[in-house]
Amino acid sequence: MSIYLQHFALQQEPFSIVPDPGFLYPSHQHRQAVAHLKYGLDREGGFILLTGEVGTGKTTLTRTMLQRIPAHVRVAYVLNSKLNETDLLASICDELEISLPKAVDLSFSKICIDALNHNLLESHAEGKKTLIVIEEAQNLSDEVLETLRLLSNLETNTHKLLHILLVGQPELVEILSKQNLRQLNQRVVSRFHLLPLDKAEVSNYINHRLHHAGASGALFDAKSINIIYRLTKGVPRLINLICHQALLAAYSLGLKSISASLVRDAAIEILEGLETSPSNKKRILILLLIGFLVAAIFTITSLKHPFSDHINLYFSKSEIENSTKDVILRDSQGPVESIPNNTIIEQFNPIQIDAEGNSGNLLVTSDIKEVKLLKPFDSLLELWGLRSSEIYTFDEFSAFALDSGLRVERIGDGTINNLVTIDRPGLALIKTDVGISRSRLVIGIEKGIVSLIVNGEVQNFDYETFTNLWSGSFVYLWRPPPAFEILQVDDVNQAAIIWLQDKLSLVNVSESRLITGGRYTAEVQAQIMQFQNQQNILSDGIVGRQTLMRLNQITDQNIPTLGINGS
Repeated sequence: MSIYLQHFALQQEPFSIVPDPGFLYPSHQHRQAVAHLKYGLDREGGFILLTGEVGTGKTTLTRTMLQRIPAHVRVAYVLNSKLNETDLLASICDELEISLPKAVDLSFSKICIDALNHNLLESHAEGKKTLIVIEEAQNLSDEVLETLRLLSNLETNTHKLLHILLVGQPELVEILSKQNLRQLNQRVVSRFHLLPLDKAEVSNYINHRLHHAGASGALFDAKSINIIYRLTKGVPRLINLICHQALLAAYSLGLKSISASLVRDAAIEILEGLETSPSNKKRILILLLIGFLVAAIFTITSLKHPFSDHINLYFSKSEIENSTKDVILRDSQGPVESIPNNTIIEQFNPIQIDAEGNSGNLLVTSDIKEVKLLKPFDSLLELWGLRSSEIYTFDEFSAFALDSGLRVERIGDGTINNLVTIDRPGLALIKTDVGISRSRLVIGIEKGIVSLIVNGEVQNFDYETFTNLWSGSFVYLWRPPPAFEILQVDDVNQAAIIWLQDKLSLVNVSESRLITGGRYTAEVQAQIMQFQNQQNILSDGIVGRQTLMRLNQITDQNIPTLGINGS
């Protein structure tokens, strides 16, 4: 039970993500869905299809329907869809309380089907119907779907004996459209796709749940509800998560109503940690594809060496193609979880350069120790001389950084050593006194002390305290150099070589500038390896993220750092 119930005079938690039928909001969409399900059940057998995006309320709707189902309808409710044919048949028989005879000379599948057919005939004779409900049906294999189709063949001379309701995500429709499943697809007697709530319904949905939980009035004002709709696109599960987090925040501050600012803070904490939505996946993939046209990507070897460069600029064509597929797949799966402590998951995209090869570096005018902004994303951008507006989510933050010539990096299971190696200010997910996780800006590490911005003020924590409060998630920014093409020794890339030699000459003024003709020569590679060795970076001649960041850091005093060793 939530700690804020008494504070808001609530009888139960209003925004639990548990699919409680008692909280079902009867939107126009949901009423239509119920009508379609009822229509399918009234038909003489066949398949009923209910689809919808993640979090739209399919399970809640299904359980509501099952609570109101007529007494003469028996139900087998299968929650685990990752079953083989035998396990599925066993689950259905178990749900319908069908006793299975022991027959040594028959397969278990044959025993189940015969027993099920006999039971269905008896139930039909008694005037009963039988409904099989399968959740997450998009996970069913083609073999299991074919088994279900064969079950739907169980019939008398005049009546089908089974109704089968498949509940799943939109990809279920694509699966059933496959040529080998056309027979099943033709037996679907009713279909309905559940859409998210519209703007007006979001307000009604929130107030409906609050009223059902015992609230005497509205807790969210119109502006806060507008923000919720914008960020969730009407997906009920996301609405529940943000509203719950906002109520927790209001309770911790002693407030009796939810303002727009509380919703923004709650949304940042919730949405930055969730799996990226399909629409956002598409946007991110487009950005990545553009970037990877002229940029390199990290290899699997980067996972084996804590200080190796993660972006290899010098791959063969086949290596590039394989690695690109791997990176795009990683990003399409949303936030990184449970990665090794020394692993940094990154994106590398090119930035535009002018005719002289300049990257358009941003001058930072703000003092890192004087940042007093309360919004974590804005605070981090401020350190790079950037001001933003209306940034609430991780996706919006990443897009804004990309447009500004910066790149967002994220580690999911970091350590203090990771932060020391990165030496960049960033956002750490910190537990508060009331158990809420919030992003806090890490601005310094010095002599065993980690400095954070908390509610606009600098607070210092020793390593042990910080580690106990920190989830391990850390987001930071860096600025890539001019766009590098994929290079091997003797390849020509004048802009890249000019940039490298400019930086190397600043690091070692006594080093003579090499004449390369715009080629990445063995001599330039030797210089890179020497620099890597001096900086405790794996000396492999690969110009990757660690090398690029270190070159920038040493040669540009305006780049914000954590102040480690006076850097």
